[in-house]
Amino acid sequence: MKVAVSGKGGVGKTMLVSLLSTLFSESGYSVLAIDADPNATLAGALGFTEPEKITPISEMGDLIEERTGARPGQAAPYFKLNPKVDDIPEKYWVDANGVKLMVMGGLKRGGSGCYCPENALVEALVAHLLLNRDEVVIMDMEAGVEHFGRATAKAVDQLVVVVEPGRGSIETARRIRELAKDIGLERIGVVGNKIRSEEDRQFLLEALPDFEFLGFIPYDQTIIDAGLGRFPLSQASAAVVGVVKDIAARLGAGR
Repeated sequence: MKVAVSGKGGVGKTMLVSLLSTLFSESGYSVLAIDADPNATLAGALGFTEPEKITPISEMGDLIEERTGARPGQAAPYFKLNPKVDDIPEKYWVDANGVKLMVMGGLKRGGSGCYCPENALVEALVAHLLLNRDEVVIMDMEAGVEHFGRATAKAVDQLVVVVEPGRGSIETARRIRELAKDIGLERIGVVGNKIRSEEDRQFLLEALPDFEFLGFIPYDQTIIDAGLGRFPLSQASAAVVGVVKDIAARLGAGR
């Protein structure tokens, strides 16, 4: 099963990816979590003790040069657009509590220069993980679909957009769906997060009437405390974990 999770910054994407990864792992699946958000915080949420020591793939200059023929930051008119990546996961993932993690780092945009070798390596690696691996793969993304080409989009069983009660989050969800459909990613579900009341739930249902909701996660202060590093996220609110278990079951049943 391949799941990608996106949404506006701060809505709870990383929390959901962390809990889904942990729950699938505890259920006996081999799980590979991918942090494809430039603001990489998934390692900490999964319980890695020194997440700052994990080097993103996009910053591994020697590896990028070896595989693409060009070093990041140097002028290189030619480099490999389809570098060899099939051996990279086992060499560079890190493991915590039964979940394997790969940190991709950010992709460079057009304004930061031409298409670069680090982009080529990261995109080829993401495609390999989604198309050719047998694990449960869960990807924490930024608010977009830049890591996907049309072929890799077809490999995603579900794009999950996390929203919170707020207009900015709603607008981001609609934009993500438009971008996803442009590349043929049709299976899109929504998870409402930080729900404080029935009014919050109704607000999201009325604001996104043509979206499929996979679940509503209640606001809970223990999630905030876990985010501050006081205890593992998986040991946070039983109510939150219970809802995410239901979401995991729906994702598994919908394959």
